[in-house]
Amino acid sequence: MSGYARTAILMAGMVALFAGVGFLLGGRQGMVIAFLFGVGTNLFAWWNSDRMVLRMHNAQPIGPAEEPRLHAMVAALAARAGVPVPALYVIHEDQPNAFATGRSPEHSAVAVSTGLLAMMPEEEVAGVVAHELAHIRNRDTLIMTVAASLAGAIGVLAQFGGLFGHRDRNNPLGGIGVLLAIVVAPLAAMVVQMAVSRSREYEADRVGAMIAGGPIGLARALQRLEAGRHAIPNGAAEANPGTAHLFIVNPLSGRGMDSLFSTHPSTENRVRALLEMAGGMPMGGTPGGFMGGSPGGSPGGPAGGFAPGPAPGPWSGRASRRPRSPWG
Repeated sequence: MSGYARTAILMAGMVALFAGVGFLLGGRQGMVIAFLFGVGTNLFAWWNSDRMVLRMHNAQPIGPAEEPRLHAMVAALAARAGVPVPALYVIHEDQPNAFATGRSPEHSAVAVSTGLLAMMPEEEVAGVVAHELAHIRNRDTLIMTVAASLAGAIGVLAQFGGLFGHRDRNNPLGGIGVLLAIVVAPLAAMVVQMAVSRSREYEADRVGAMIAGGPIGLARALQRLEAGRHAIPNGAAEANPGTAHLFIVNPLSGRGMDSLFSTHPSTENRVRALLEMAGGMPMGGTPGGFMGGSPGGSPGGPAGGFAPGPAPGPWSGRASRRPRSPWG
């Protein structure tokens, strides 16, 4: 099923959910109001959810003049992937991570954290970017971005239900409103999990390895990302757990409600699949002369792969010195 078809199904389901809850809370009039709210939310998500997600994470654009080597790498990888060069953003978070967003390859963006640029050598950054470009080429970014926006909208609906049930004591369904406020948050997580299949990460890993010229750089990057997410919290992601599925690895700590939004397969399994792939494909250099690594590397990391070292990234200076958001 294509990304557009999955998005259409998700949108239709959300409108039906809004309308059904509206009927329970306010009869036909409530259903009409909720239906209109659902339609408006879907239209907003379709056209604006990418910008909203970037704003949630305080991402700001970086141009070729600021980071010429990084932009050259992204442009070369995009050419290999056969997609337009995406807009490039930086997220001011110490946790190494990245995500792609946008409703189409022509309206896409890749965001990388300052922690990723500070910690990773170039071949690992190339692997991460190639993975995100694979999502763009596979049109995963549309369903991922819209799902994040609609998960937030369901949370608003849950708050409305709780408020309705608490204040309207003459309404015999007031208790249901309170119950909905308790139930809808897990439901939002379930919808996100169903809409965003875990298999897309394996496919993006596979395609990304081909784009980068080999899987070893991405395998090393995934191990470094997994270690970083356990050691370094991501404040913006913890505040917006509905966006966790956008990232290359789950940015959440796993405490409390965070586990409901776990949409990523095991990093250990992903690394193992990449190492198996390395044994059956020719290795090539990544764009700009960065090698994807040798398939003969010595296993030793927690996933039976490579234990990433403390090598700093080549972009650890300039991008991290811009504290302001592009929205002021």
